[in-house]
Amino acid sequence: MVLSMDPVKKCLFPVAGLGTRFLPVTKEIAKEMLPLVNRPIISYGVEEALASGCSDLIMITGRAKRSIENYFDRSFELEELLKSRGKMDLYKKMVEISELAEILYVRQREPLGLGHAVLCGERFCRDEYFGVILPDDVFLGETPILSQLLEVHRRWGGTVVALEKVPRDEISRYGVVRSEDMGNGVHRILDMVEKPRSDEAPSDYAIMGRYVLSPAVFPLLAEGRVGAGGEIQLTDALRRLIGSEPVWGYVYQGRRFDCGTQKGWLAANIQLALEDPELREVVLDSIKGSKNF
Repeated sequence: MVLSMDPVKKCLFPVAGLGTRFLPVTKEIAKEMLPLVNRPIISYGVEEALASGCSDLIMITGRAKRSIENYFDRSFELEELLKSRGKMDLYKKMVEISELAEILYVRQREPLGLGHAVLCGERFCRDEYFGVILPDDVFLGETPILSQLLEVHRRWGGTVVALEKVPRDEISRYGVVRSEDMGNGVHRILDMVEKPRSDEAPSDYAIMGRYVLSPAVFPLLAEGRVGAGGEIQLTDALRRLIGSEPVWGYVYQGRRFDCGTQKGWLAANIQLALEDPELREVVLDSIKGSKNF
């Protein structure tokens, strides 16, 4: 297969996870719709994709994810109510949300892992490179993190994954790489392993939730090999891709908030609220007024 180096326009969002860490609230509400300060978690990833030049967004959803579709759809009753009450700023904001991008939805019928979720998007991306954003990881930076990976892809070609150096006692939560440092944050990836024990990890560099992937990953995922946790792991397919195509890692420039756990989500809300001039004093006053502080 000969692939062009045309701009990457498509981005997958695997959002079919059950959100068990947030039960019972996620029994019917998508965890991606939990608020991060004043908007849902998923909106940060969508805006990152758009700011990185992607125009076609594909949501890989599950049964309980209709709230995501509803959020990005028009709500005519609400819009008319806001207009009738003269709340034109809110009305315009509601319309803007529905006009952000072309968003398609694909159902992942079985929870078979991240690799399987990516495979569900094959018919949209089988002939071109594409982005993947895991919304649980909220990134903030002067340059969007996906855009940073796309710049590496433009310069070096091939697949690119976001890297972060993590403490050894957390390493077993991630896919971890063995790599050659090429300078300026770029690593040539030589091997990778999903969720290794800390004493078996090949390095301290872990893969975070941003990817630029070659469509050559699809036939590898289609083999259906089961990896860590009894799931089809994207990391395992990328490991088999190494050697036939270049796979790069990039130590991104910015901040990451892990909103996939209750502690991480709460910490992200507090930290971002403290950085908001209108909310900072609310947080500080609440802390001061607590009997536990």
